[in-house]
Amino acid sequence: MNITADTNLLVRVVTRDEPRQSALAEVALESAELVVLTIPALCELVWVLFKLYKSSPANAAFAIRRLIGGANVAIDEDAVEAGLTMLDAGGDFADGVIAYEGRREGGEIFLSFDRQAVAKVKAQGAQARLMA
Repeated sequence: MNITADTNLLVRVVTRDEPRQSALAEVALESAELVVLTIPALCELVWVLFKLYKSSPANAAFAIRRLIGGANVAIDEDAVEAGLTMLDAGGDFADGVIAYEGRREGGEIFLSFDRQAVAKVKAQGAQARLMA
């Protein structure tokens, strides 16, 4: 069976905070022929890890790398890599994905009110501007 994993399934696998649901989630991921991990689900996962579990960017990046490492996992590799690059730089996964997807679709400059996001995007060699 091919599945698309919802954020709550990913949270259970990563945090193992609910033993019964965590076990069910792991079996589902391991037994699927194909596991699709969408960018929105990964963005939500990182947000949940930061806000509810007080995870560090390094721990969130480790969790994503663990999830995407399965042989049966399908992802948008370039978008995930952009998000991981941002996490590795201490920034936000979603900001990395947003900046990447914007460039991919023809956006020339990343605009934001988030000073850190703009600095991190610029540090990666892309154009970005802080809206003031």
